[in-house]
Amino acid sequence: MSEQAQAGRMEEGRFEELYAQYANDVLRVSYFYLGDRQQAEDVTQDVFVRLLTNAPDLEPGKEKAWLLKVALNRCRDLWRAAWVKRVVLGSPAMELTPAPDQMEDRLERQELLAAIRRLPADFRDVILLHYYQGYGIAEIAQMLRVPEGTISSRLSRGRKKLEEILKESGTR
Repeated sequence: MSEQAQAGRMEEGRFEELYAQYANDVLRVSYFYLGDRQQAEDVTQDVFVRLLTNAPDLEPGKEKAWLLKVALNRCRDLWRAAWVKRVVLGSPAMELTPAPDQMEDRLERQELLAAIRRLPADFRDVILLHYYQGYGIAEIAQMLRVPEGTISSRLSRGRKKLEEILKESGTR
C-alpha cells in the first residue's frame, strides 16, 4: 500500500483496540435508538468503517464520544428515511443489562424503551447520552455542538414528555 493510501487509513492495531473497547457500546446505542438489531449492526459496522477509512485525529479519551456521535447521526439518518417510518418498532428489546431481572422489571424496561423511542430526536439523543451512557451536560453539549443550556432544557423537556407518554400508555 502506498504512503498516500496509508495516510488516509487508521493503524490496524489502533482500530482493533477501539473496536474491541467500544463496538458493544455503539451497537447498544444504535439498537436503543432504532429498535432493530440488524439495523443496529449495520450502523455499528458503518461507524467502524468510517473510523478505519477516515482516520480522524481523535483526542485521547474522546474516542467513545466520536464513535457515539457518528452512530447517533447515522441512526438519525435511518430514522428519518421514509421506509423506516413504516417499520413497526415493537420487537422485543435486547437485554440491556447483564444481570437477570424479574419479568415485571423487564416489561417495565421494555415499556420505557418504547416510550423513549417515541420522543423527538433531540430529546431522545440527550436522554440516551445522559442516562444510558452517563455523559454530563457539558460533555453532551460539546459532543452535539450546542450550548449547555440547550442540553439542560432538552433533558428537562424530554423527561416531561417521557412522563406524558408513559401516563398515556398507563405505565406510570
